[in-house]
Amino acid sequence: MSSPRPRRTVLAVPGSSDRFIAKARTLAVDCLFLDLEDAVAPSAKADARDRIVTALRSDEGFAAPTVTVRVNDWGTPFTLVDLTTVIGQAGDRVDAVVLPKATRADEVTALDLVLTQLEQVAGLEVGRIGIEVQIEDALGLLHVAEIAAASPRLQSLVFGPGDYMASMGMGSLSVGGELPGYVGDHFHHALASILVAARAHDLQAIDGPYVAIRDVEGFKASARRAAALGYDGKWVLHPDQAAVGNEVFTPPAADIERASRIVEAYREAGARAGGGVGAIVVDDEMVDEAGVKLARVTLARAGQAPA
Repeated sequence: MSSPRPRRTVLAVPGSSDRFIAKARTLAVDCLFLDLEDAVAPSAKADARDRIVTALRSDEGFAAPTVTVRVNDWGTPFTLVDLTTVIGQAGDRVDAVVLPKATRADEVTALDLVLTQLEQVAGLEVGRIGIEVQIEDALGLLHVAEIAAASPRLQSLVFGPGDYMASMGMGSLSVGGELPGYVGDHFHHALASILVAARAHDLQAIDGPYVAIRDVEGFKASARRAAALGYDGKWVLHPDQAAVGNEVFTPPAADIERASRIVEAYREAGARAGGGVGAIVVDDEMVDEAGVKLARVTLARAGQAPA
């Protein structure tokens, strides 16, 4: 990965609410984003920028090891002022900027250039602030491969199910939930396309939110589908979702133990054969180089998950 930071759970925090910001400081999530976009009304955005700067500059800090800010998309009049205000005044406290509704690679390039200038003015290391990009509509999905290659700052691609559903005309009012009348996973094509683009460019892939915050089992099912496909984490909206997400995106102890045995057995077999081993048997299953790669992925995921 271009970023080793775990993102099993990514908490959405409205930048206009001191109460939600205060609550977010202690939650056990891997990452959070202070939001200036959908969670903030246009009339409240200027105030939210100041609240976010104050929150970032506070000595209280956040329990989450990764703190990011979601700005407004380039189709609005707010993106540049979001960046100049928040990054200009508190860029040293921001690990990455989340760019929503990306549809073309040049939108990422533009964000990269602005961040470079802001870092230079603030005396920060150029390239220190990462970029996370949300893919949220049909056009963004068509261009996802180009978007994924647009900047060395990129750390993750994030699926935005709500705007995607609206873009596609899907018949449901529940963001991230099941699609009445459709048999199968209506998000599979989008999730798989984003995942392929992310992996091709050494990025993390993050699933979007499940808005039914009291439906913990529904959230768990959604998270499990994304984790099974290969996603690194999921956005969360509630502390109950955070606990479940951390569990779902952490490999089970039994898988970690078996992965360790596979890697060690393959290493030992190779040493005995002078490096010429092709396949071995572990737990009555044939294991070749592909199987060892899967085991190493499991161990890498386990290593990213904090205790």
